[in-house]
Amino acid sequence: MDEEFRSTMDNCADTRTLLIVPALNESANIGRVLVDARRCLPGVDLLVIDDGSCDGTAAVARSAGAMVLSLPYNLGIGAAVQTGFAFADRHGYDCVLRSDGDGQHGAWDLRRLLVALQTGDCDVVTGTRFGAHEGDRSVSPGRRVGIVLLAGLLSLITGQRISDPTSGQAGFSRRAVRLFAREYPHDYPEPEGLVQAHRAGLRMRELPVTMRPRRAGRSSIGQLDGVYYMIKVTLAIFINLLRPPQPH
Repeated sequence: MDEEFRSTMDNCADTRTLLIVPALNESANIGRVLVDARRCLPGVDLLVIDDGSCDGTAAVARSAGAMVLSLPYNLGIGAAVQTGFAFADRHGYDCVLRSDGDGQHGAWDLRRLLVALQTGDCDVVTGTRFGAHEGDRSVSPGRRVGIVLLAGLLSLITGQRISDPTSGQAGFSRRAVRLFAREYPHDYPEPEGLVQAHRAGLRMRELPVTMRPRRAGRSSIGQLDGVYYMIKVTLAIFINLLRPPQPH
């Protein structure tokens, strides 16, 4: 993979890539996330979207050498990520990577997503925790059931296999960036975004990635909220299907 990554980067030397890292109160994790990204993704610009944090997330990110956009208050993950897309579109980036600021996703996996984008294989590439035979043991049984049901619904809608519709690690081509800069789901951005991309005619695929336990902090979605989340996102998807598709 290292040789494939270097060869792809050499062939795409003029391609500008931005890594978007949405973060809410991740001062204990964001520094390591950015250090790993800088080491694994040389030449990729780093942008942290500080979603109204009340700790030192923005200061830690700046000290690690990242650009930082601080939202005035907590707007939610969808608005934070769309802010990154709008920044990338305005500044002419060709590819965008997205990875959460909690440190659960490894920067090494982003290299594989970037290769898929730069070889023209897809417009949206999502990292799936369930691509390996052992799956992801960090997901609770209840939440795993919800993810499987949601994945089945999205697979039916899109006509292709989707196994991890809530993944926080993904890559986007210029076509996808333009689409999501204009309109991006705010409530349940990952699964709704896949439906939006499919309806706009964008090419999508998944690649297996690894996911690590959090070292600090806690997820914004608790285990008891998981089932409620899945019910609400299913309703949001059906509402999304009633809207006219957006051109890319």
